[in-house]
Amino acid sequence: MFLTIFLAIVFCAAISLLLLSAVAFIQDKRFFSSAPKEAQEAIIPRKEELFRGARAIGWTLMVFSFLMILGVGITSIWDGFRNDYTFLQFFLRFVSIFTIYKIYDMICFDYFLLMKSGFFQHYFPEVESVYANRKYGYNIKSQLLKLLIIFPAASTAAAWICSSLVK
Repeated sequence: MFLTIFLAIVFCAAISLLLLSAVAFIQDKRFFSSAPKEAQEAIIPRKEELFRGARAIGWTLMVFSFLMILGVGITSIWDGFRNDYTFLQFFLRFVSIFTIYKIYDMICFDYFLLMKSGFFQHYFPEVESVYANRKYGYNIKSQLLKLLIIFPAASTAAAWICSSLVK
């Protein structure tokens, strides 16, 4: 269980690094496809870098983030194979990692970074009016759909595949 919690923390850190690299350094509008349409329309494409080398730093951090995510996946599966995990053990590991991540996402990204601290609005002030007067982020339905349906279904499929390979 300790490894699962550790992997969930690493996964959350990787996603945080991914967000930081996209918003603060790369600043490419294409990375904001999950934002509300009003925000996507308001975002002004950035032709100039925030500072010299910002995009290179951003892409480096993004690659590192992807490697961290890949490492979480490989480690969680490899450890399960090594310990002869059953379907239920794989499922609980995967769904725990996804659930911890999604709760972190909803609290830290949607509520704190977007609504309370204005992190995104700091780098893209043109979207300030889109998020003004909201108590929570814009996509609670999508977040709950992932938390309650998509992630458990993906965990079930991954657990089924992994447990069938253990035998």
